[in-house]
Amino acid sequence: MQVSCFSEERIGSNGWVIDTKEPYLAKKGKVQTPVLGLVVRRDMAIEEFVSKPFYEVLAHLHTHKNEAFTAKWKPSEACQKWQDEEGRVLSKPLAENVVGRITGQPGKVISIEKKPKKNPPPLPYNLSALQIDANKRFSMSAQQVLDTCQALYEKHKLITYPRSDCRYLPEEHFREADAVVSAIMGHCNAFSDAQNALDLQKHSKAWNDKKVEAHHAIIPTQKRTNFSSLAKNEQQIYELIARQYLIQFMDDHRYNETNLVVDIAGGIFTARAKQITEQGWKQLFPSNSKNSDETESLLPDLKEGDQLICEKGELLEKMTQPPKHFTDATLLAAMTGISRYVEDPDVKKVLKETDGLGTEATRAGIIELLFKRKFLSRKGKAIHSTETGRALINSLPGSSSKPDMTAQWEQSLDKISHKEQSYQMFMGELSQTLKQLVDYAVTMNTDTLKNLPAPPAKKGKRRNYKTRKKSNA
Repeated sequence: MQVSCFSEERIGSNGWVIDTKEPYLAKKGKVQTPVLGLVVRRDMAIEEFVSKPFYEVLAHLHTHKNEAFTAKWKPSEACQKWQDEEGRVLSKPLAENVVGRITGQPGKVISIEKKPKKNPPPLPYNLSALQIDANKRFSMSAQQVLDTCQALYEKHKLITYPRSDCRYLPEEHFREADAVVSAIMGHCNAFSDAQNALDLQKHSKAWNDKKVEAHHAIIPTQKRTNFSSLAKNEQQIYELIARQYLIQFMDDHRYNETNLVVDIAGGIFTARAKQITEQGWKQLFPSNSKNSDETESLLPDLKEGDQLICEKGELLEKMTQPPKHFTDATLLAAMTGISRYVEDPDVKKVLKETDGLGTEATRAGIIELLFKRKFLSRKGKAIHSTETGRALINSLPGSSSKPDMTAQWEQSLDKISHKEQSYQMFMGELSQTLKQLVDYAVTMNTDTLKNLPAPPAKKGKRRNYKTRKKSNA
């Protein structure tokens, strides 16, 4: 059923294709359908979303030394009936009552916890992680990133094999670090200031033979070239890959985190602060990067039992926000972390350990094929479903447009490849499922399909399906 939804050869009575002349495209159908379903359901959720007000209460406090800071009200269990499923307070009178009760009242520190924390450098890129970051930083589509990587790999020989799903490196590559870093520094002047922060003897968790299978993470090679001769997008992707490699030889990012709990008139208020003690690897990331968007916040030097004064309470009225449209980055993240969108709890649990929908080599192509076939469109970075895409998903059985079934198939195929499940068992279950889908298709109302807009006319004479079928026989 899913295969017949994405087709190019056979033409139905309504003018829409219902078969395929490219077997590899047919195989992608089992992934295309749930990916399109994700976008359609997201778009519909946005359109049907009704914004509602919710309320937060802030306490503006100061110490006996007149040091000021702010804490946020944490509603008690008794307030649950006035909260939504995400814990937001929906009752304005309740929030106003809290503001009135705390203004001008004493407060007391009932707990304070200070912890030193650290963030190790993130692993080198696999293809999906690179595509996600490149879309966020440079608004590049998944296919553009893949094409650029192929040029850097095949034409310029500047990076290793790009269609990798692995984020680890073999131990033997550690010996080549000096030569790779030297090549990077010869290409990227932006990293020269951080050269003294590199420790090429540092052995991060990225080097792990047990985590490397057919391919390893994407990293720069030792080759040098005239970097200025590269296209802008090639320079950008190379620098992302190079930066992710360099940080493997840098210190952890370290900071102190303080969590404060205050009692004011019987209500609980919390505050959190973060003080960076060592930038570590984050010094290589520009200020607008996702890896350096953390801001410092400080609290007075307090201890448990300290007395405070709530100068005033403040009521904040906010509005619930609809989910955001998918972008290449978030759609790729959804495909790789598909367990978040799976409804069956048993399947969800298993899929947290798998690679999700599609593979590193096919995800970009799957997304681009949905655009090519006019099921999706772009508005800036946002991805939208088209009228045709929605009509298709709405005409299908619900199970075939959700990731649960496809994810189960992917899981079974993986088990077969590892000889943990028989091919016959998989095909038996698959045949039964397909029969159910076909039975549904036979009995379902086809008005939606009939109303699909006709596709653009193709040049040349349309082949007669019956004649073609006979000749193929």
